[in-house]
Amino acid sequence: MGKRREIAKKVCAVARRAIESYFEKAEVGTLAKELLPPFLKERGGAFVCLKRNGQLRGCIGTVFPCRESLIEEIIQNAVSAATEDRRFQPLSKSELSAVAITVDILSKSETVTDLSTLNPKKFGVIVGWQRLRGVLLPDLEGVDTAEEQLSIARRKAGIPSGVPVTIRRFTVDRYQEDDEGEGGIE
Repeated sequence: MGKRREIAKKVCAVARRAIESYFEKAEVGTLAKELLPPFLKERGGAFVCLKRNGQLRGCIGTVFPCRESLIEEIIQNAVSAATEDRRFQPLSKSELSAVAITVDILSKSETVTDLSTLNPKKFGVIVGWQRLRGVLLPDLEGVDTAEEQLSIARRKAGIPSGVPVTIRRFTVDRYQEDDEGEGGIE
């Protein structure tokens, strides 16, 4: 098993075990932290997305760290993706085995002053106006231009079109349960 695939398996197992524990009304339990990649002990933002039959079934995340470690961020976001994504009914215990889990670990975001530096395949975006903020992850199916990406992020946040927004960009290291790619955080 390649290193990337091994890391993906462990990262996604944290998310899956969190959801299982929620359904079992149990604590997530003690994770064998020495077996997990060291970067999971650091602080950072993370999104957990659930798909069933290739269709989104829940996705919740944090752009900036809210907890003491990525492990804790992933655990909370996994349970929230399964139970609190307002776009979907809460996931049922019987559905969990049919759900594929993806965990995106976010880099620190940086301010964008030139829209030509955006690439929706490489960068996610955070758009802000007053107290509203919209986030869109990179490399989403059907989002091919920076303009589409910014428009969707604005709509998600309820930001009126035409008002000036702040734009930040970030990259992700995406881990999927069946990940066989190379790269990522090591």
